[in-house]
Amino acid sequence: MRIDAKIPPGSRPLQHLAQSDIAECLRRAFAAADGLTGAHCIHELWMRRAMSVNIEQALERLWESAGASVPEWLPMRYIDWLPEAYEIACQFRAVAKGRSNIYLVLLDFADRHGPYGLYVGMSKYSPAQRFDQHKAGIRAAGSVLKRGIEVLTGPTMHLQYIERSEAMRIEAQLAQALAVAGLVVKGGH
Repeated sequence: MRIDAKIPPGSRPLQHLAQSDIAECLRRAFAAADGLTGAHCIHELWMRRAMSVNIEQALERLWESAGASVPEWLPMRYIDWLPEAYEIACQFRAVAKGRSNIYLVLLDFADRHGPYGLYVGMSKYSPAQRFDQHKAGIRAAGSVLKRGIEVLTGPTMHLQYIERSEAMRIEAQLAQALAVAGLVVKGGH
């Protein structure tokens, strides 16, 4: 099965497949070192709330077999609330195109609130560039500088290149919605 690289994970292109078909698709992706297909398989299993150990093993195997072709939207580690983050982020839409991007950063809160939290931000830079800026101390939010692990690109792929005024509104509302869902949230000014 070939998946178009432009298809975002939130559209769940494998949603119609049976669990056994996804397992076979994933096996083939490992064998072919096909990071994109493997990422969509793992993502679909994640959204179906497969056991964490199975997701973690699949992530490890995919990064080992196809690391160079794994899309940036696939997290590098298991996050139990990732399906909720997708569901909540998908509720937000922007009408006007622009130069602003909404982004999420996974935060390490193992010493405080539980294993992970989220930073919600907005920038004219790509999420990856903005994360690098935070980590370098450039206009850095303290929570990202000290606790930032990786950018969670997938949930907000549809909120890229939007008008600044909409980005400001969505950033605040998204942060609030994620917090209401019980996630530890920073940012979202």
